[in-house]
Amino acid sequence: MAAKHCTRAYGLAVLTGIAHTAICVPDVDAAVRWYTEVLGLRLLSPPYLMEGDAIERDMSELVPSPVVLKAAIVGIGDDDRVLEIVEYPNVDTGAASRPAVTDPGITHVGLTCDDIEATRATLEQTGVTFLTSSIANVAGVRTTWLLDPFGVVFILIEKSQQQRPYWRQHR
Repeated sequence: MAAKHCTRAYGLAVLTGIAHTAICVPDVDAAVRWYTEVLGLRLLSPPYLMEGDAIERDMSELVPSPVVLKAAIVGIGDDDRVLEIVEYPNVDTGAASRPAVTDPGITHVGLTCDDIEATRATLEQTGVTFLTSSIANVAGVRTTWLLDPFGVVFILIEKSQQQRPYWRQHR
């Protein structure tokens, strides 16, 4: 039997990776259309409704009962780094406000591209709202910031050295 890959953090629990980032939206179907048609992400798991005992046991301490969740998964490839798009149809979520990147918590989602000027121009033509007026060069990457129709902030990143992870560009 092959040994399992694992990483120890301070001698505590064993983590092996980051699976997904969930984005709560008021309409999963509309969000899936936007993420696939505008950003060009691939639909990996179409919208599906989850309700009943299993989801109730999983989330009843987080979401008012009865728990009903509609979700879809979009991404680039077939790995675990995906966006899980979720909607809680039985919960009044209120109007989304634009988050500040200085607020505690998750502040943005990073997406990579090969040509930031062309990608930004294409997205601008489709009406995407950009939060910065230009493209910056910082720490070995080129960046620009945008907002999805649901209030989620994204940073678009072009790496200078494609063979390296984005976080190792400055070396």
